[in-house]
Amino acid sequence: MLFSVAWKNVFRNKPRSLILLSSITIGLVGGLFYMGFSNGMAQQQINNAIKTYVSDLQIHNPRFLLNEELQYLIKNPEVKKAKIKTLPEVTGVCSRLKLPAMIATAKTGTGVSVIGVNPDEEKTVTEIHAKMISGAYFNAPLKNPIVIGKKLAKKLNVKPKSKVVITLQDSSGNITSGLFKVAGVFDAQNSIFEEANVFVLKEDLANLVQLNKQKANEIAVLLKHNKFTEKVKRELENFFSDEVSNGSIVIRTWAEIQPMLEMINNLTIEYTMIFITVILTALGFGIVNTMLMSVMERFREFGMLMAVGMSKSKIFTMIFFETLTLTLSGSVLGIIIVKILISYTGKVGIDLSAFAEGLNSWGYSSVVYPELTWHYYLLVSVLVIIVSLVASLFPARKALKINPTEAMRKDI
Repeated sequence: MLFSVAWKNVFRNKPRSLILLSSITIGLVGGLFYMGFSNGMAQQQINNAIKTYVSDLQIHNPRFLLNEELQYLIKNPEVKKAKIKTLPEVTGVCSRLKLPAMIATAKTGTGVSVIGVNPDEEKTVTEIHAKMISGAYFNAPLKNPIVIGKKLAKKLNVKPKSKVVITLQDSSGNITSGLFKVAGVFDAQNSIFEEANVFVLKEDLANLVQLNKQKANEIAVLLKHNKFTEKVKRELENFFSDEVSNGSIVIRTWAEIQPMLEMINNLTIEYTMIFITVILTALGFGIVNTMLMSVMERFREFGMLMAVGMSKSKIFTMIFFETLTLTLSGSVLGIIIVKILISYTGKVGIDLSAFAEGLNSWGYSSVVYPELTWHYYLLVSVLVIIVSLVASLFPARKALKINPTEAMRKDI
């Protein structure tokens, strides 16, 4: 009954109530859409990193991580890959030969990481093959093909079929060089990665450094979803418990390999929640003002209700229900609008190509797909109820101080 009365009281002054409803709706639409936009950017950065160069899990010889010397290999990489593939959460596994090197043309040169891969295996773990903007992904009939990033290609001034020289240390510790032809150029939408990494055939790199082509110093694992990362890591540590315990291998998650990504993701969530809290706090003042005006206009009514025996707790409850009705109405409408907006833009994306260079330099995509899980909607709904309760306290306190006798004589 009290809720029914509260609902009717909210719309006694329709213009004022509609203005406040519009403010709540617009505020939440702006806040939640910003949250979805920021969350979409952060998740895309993580997913892009995982599917481009980090993968969900990586296995190394721990000493290789200190200085990337060729001698620190992984024992029996093929056996390990076969075991890893038995896990249902795994979608792809590949072994790599990764070495620091110099890449040079006739005009300039720079330091890079040369990654020797088996193309068919690599396709199950990374999406480099799908990011080619010119040339081909090891499909061209070239001797010693190499795939490089757009940023590096621009720096070296090369294009498909251009020649580059790779210089590095072989398994005997001697400096050796090899001539490679550019098979293709990829756009990873991450300028730092594009400039620092090149891909060659694992067999070609092994021949260059005089090493068996079955050897590897990195195993990368891609999962069906990164939420399985910790679970799979524990299972792999059980699979290879002897080698993990004696320090022969180390298994790291994407968050351990790139802690900056996890930090950015966490900061994004914190910043957006602060932003939403500020919006709701500002709306709270508007709600207080509206409800206070409503109470002041109904002094005589409240006095009469008290005179006929309505308890102060029921008056407080009625004012709280009025506040809650007002805020929830605007919130529900705002959430519905945001849900529609995020569903649409989450499919078509928001094109930020005008800022592509700046975004790519930080690993962000130039097309953002906003996304928001139900946890955020639930959290915002809880915050709205809290704001309603807090915003109703001052107007209710004002109403509870009413003297019934004086209120009924008051001419408002």
